[in-house]
Amino acid sequence: MYNPYSLVDKTILITGASSGIGKATAIECSKMGAKVVVTGRDEERLNQTLAELDGGGHLSIIADLASEDGVTTLVNQCPQLDGLVNNAGSTIMVPTQFISRDKLLQVLEVNTISPILLTQRLLKNKKLSKGASVVFTDSISGVNIASPGNVLYSTSKAAIYGFVKNAALDLSVKNIRVNAVCPGMIDTHILDNGSVTSEDVEADMKKYPLKRYGRPEEVAYAIIYFLSDASGFTTGANLVIDGGFTLQ
Repeated sequence: MYNPYSLVDKTILITGASSGIGKATAIECSKMGAKVVVTGRDEERLNQTLAELDGGGHLSIIADLASEDGVTTLVNQCPQLDGLVNNAGSTIMVPTQFISRDKLLQVLEVNTISPILLTQRLLKNKKLSKGASVVFTDSISGVNIASPGNVLYSTSKAAIYGFVKNAALDLSVKNIRVNAVCPGMIDTHILDNGSVTSEDVEADMKKYPLKRYGRPEEVAYAIIYFLSDASGFTTGANLVIDGGFTLQ
């Protein structure tokens, strides 16, 4: 059956694949026929992702991308790639007046520096095939909105927004496309850590025109579009997936 979104015969690396959007993307890419390379720091959770993938030939690489050694390990063990999904991320909630160098570097290292350097190292080592697609998980917080205490995360994602556009131009000569998805709030078990109540979540959902949070697989579907040949004429784009939140 004809399917322009097919990933058959493509090998895709997904960072932060042990949970949330990364895990959903790995699973959905495998359903579309890709050979998936999943990476993360937690071996047990990463193995759980690996066990849920369709088909065979998938690979798990344990690596802490916040360290130079972790990036080196991943690049050295990685096979030739047709797609890269830079998804790993973290945040520290802190108001501007309480920013410290350590906290700033901690968030930038994971969200900005590591994915940029991973992309560069894969390119330098010729691990990204001609015609490959690079996708970043960005955020509406990096481009469209601001919220109290979110200054570090927002800053780190705003930098990715700029990188995507410039890298897309630089890599067009290699026929390598670079794009990003910019999700709003995604339901990744937000109630599990007990930091918010179900009432708080329900009230926040009402701020979205679609009256709900997104599902991880809904972001994964957009990432698959960018990884597939269906988006062959799309580069430097940032696709907002926010249930209409930024329309208001």
